[in-house]
Amino acid sequence: MIKRFLPIIAGVALAAATISSASAGTLDDVKAKGFLQCGVNTGLPGFGNPDANGNWTGLDVDYCRAVASAVFGDPTKVKFTPLDAKERFTALQSGEVDVLIRNTTWTLSRDTSLGFEFAAVNYYDGQGFMVKKALGVKSVKELDGASICVQSGTDTEFNMADYFKRNNLKYNPVVFEKLPDALAAYDSGRCDAYTTDASGLYANRLQLKNPDNDIVLPEIISQEPLGPAVRQNDPVWFDIVKWTHYALLDAEDLGVTKANVDEMKSSNNPAVKRLLGVEGDFGKSMGLPATWAYSIIKNLGNYGEIFDRNVGKDSRLKIDRGVNNLWDKGGIQYGMPFV
Repeated sequence: MIKRFLPIIAGVALAAATISSASAGTLDDVKAKGFLQCGVNTGLPGFGNPDANGNWTGLDVDYCRAVASAVFGDPTKVKFTPLDAKERFTALQSGEVDVLIRNTTWTLSRDTSLGFEFAAVNYYDGQGFMVKKALGVKSVKELDGASICVQSGTDTEFNMADYFKRNNLKYNPVVFEKLPDALAAYDSGRCDAYTTDASGLYANRLQLKNPDNDIVLPEIISQEPLGPAVRQNDPVWFDIVKWTHYALLDAEDLGVTKANVDEMKSSNNPAVKRLLGVEGDFGKSMGLPATWAYSIIKNLGNYGEIFDRNVGKDSRLKIDRGVNNLWDKGGIQYGMPFV
């Protein structure tokens, strides 16, 4: 009887060893390199955008720095790989980047057939349309027969096709492989409208010759949950990226900011003490120091601070937080408990 179970026990042990080896993979690689390689947008203001000196800013960029802070305690230990819509998945699959944080929509096919895991939703978005004010259009449903510029290799094409078919509308898609080409074509008048995620529209509008001549239409025609993706079969790395997001949300919920994080280490609130590593050691199981979340907040602030300075009220985009607000402020964002 004992002999009969030996192969089963051996098999379980082998599987556990395999999982352990796989889970340590990316974290060990990142530590060995001494930096995080993060896949970001080629240039989308508010999310991932380099200036003339190669300095990167944006909500997604700050998430890259947050992960680097969790691992190294240092937000500068990150290198950015700019990726367009077609390159991004191959770069993650091949190991060219350690994590993809590039306004990428979490979908069933990407989550199940590409070998990825989406760790969180750092921005709830939806597809919208932009038109010239001179066109006199106030609604997407007035675009019957219009030519619409769109980037290929994205969900945007499929969402648009579904929406126009569902509403018995005709349109002429003008498809471009690269986003700058699609935007330039729209700006030059080759298309009546331009479509992408609403957040992207606000960002792209700033890149037009005369932004005041363009408006974003009010309709949102899809759900676009954007967030960081990692390779499958790497549970520890998946947890690190996922809990980086939750640490940012928990910090905002608990009132912990970049400015007061040191003072808050003396808080009487047990939840704050656990978050900042004063009590317990919630980094050990992920191969991180007890103060990993403290380092994130000390370097980047909380989720609200990251949102406001990149895309919200303190940014050029001035996007209302809407559903990206915390759960008790009318939104749907909230962190998981540190227990």
